[in-house]
Amino acid sequence: MFKLISRDLTLWQIFALRGLLALPLFLLVARLRGYGWSIWKASLGLWPLVRGLCLTMTFLAFYAAIPFLNLSTVGAANYVAPIFVAILSAFVIGEPVGRLGWMGVFLGFAGVVVLLQPGTEAFSPFALLPICGAAFYAVGHIITRTRCATVRPEALAFALGAMMCLAGCVISLVLKVMAPRADLVEAFPYIFGQWAPVGVVDWGVLLVLAVFTVVIGIMLAGAYQAAPPAIIATFEYSYLVFVVVWDVLIFGNAITPTSLTGMAMIVGAGLLVIRARR
Repeated sequence: MFKLISRDLTLWQIFALRGLLALPLFLLVARLRGYGWSIWKASLGLWPLVRGLCLTMTFLAFYAAIPFLNLSTVGAANYVAPIFVAILSAFVIGEPVGRLGWMGVFLGFAGVVVLLQPGTEAFSPFALLPICGAAFYAVGHIITRTRCATVRPEALAFALGAMMCLAGCVISLVLKVMAPRADLVEAFPYIFGQWAPVGVVDWGVLLVLAVFTVVIGIMLAGAYQAAPPAIIATFEYSYLVFVVVWDVLIFGNAITPTSLTGMAMIVGAGLLVIRARR
């Protein structure tokens, strides 16, 4: 949906407007689940906000790359995150990874190299964005496990939604004041352009994205609280299955044998990590 709507609206406009629609939905869900409107107070703690900032950086990097790459490449590059999670689990929170786990780490990095093909004409600098986002993603979920284990998932999701909305508003304001060069705006309107008029269809898409934000935010927070990050992160590899289907059916992008090989290596790395954690 981001890839489709990016033709009309800027990244920062989408983040700001989606956040404004999502925040009331977060409060409504908390209310319906019996936690009261005071759930937002728990979201304003230091660690929920730091976690929200890390994941906001993740999503900004991920969605910034979407117009320039096919979904499979963006998704596979982003899903090196479980490899970062395994490394941080070992060195930061002391959860052992094991020999199979480390084999998975190295296989995952090799898979990323095969997928992105650095040093060749097939490589795009935009592919580095989701990899940077993956590093922030891993830090965010390590914080979930170690510093936010007792915070309600609704509060964590609300903090994330607030940080994403704030990021969209602040960066939009900075671009308005600084006025990037005309050539940059013309080449990358999705990144450097100003806000565009929002039609009825756009509002409908933004509302759907807001609902997705609420559901995904709460479910991810709960999952990373419930089990070691290395295990939960591995299950996120299922994203790669769905994204290949959407890439082919919606955008007509053929998946090359090299891309499939890289993705298979990354998925294999995840399976090694989860077997090591069993």
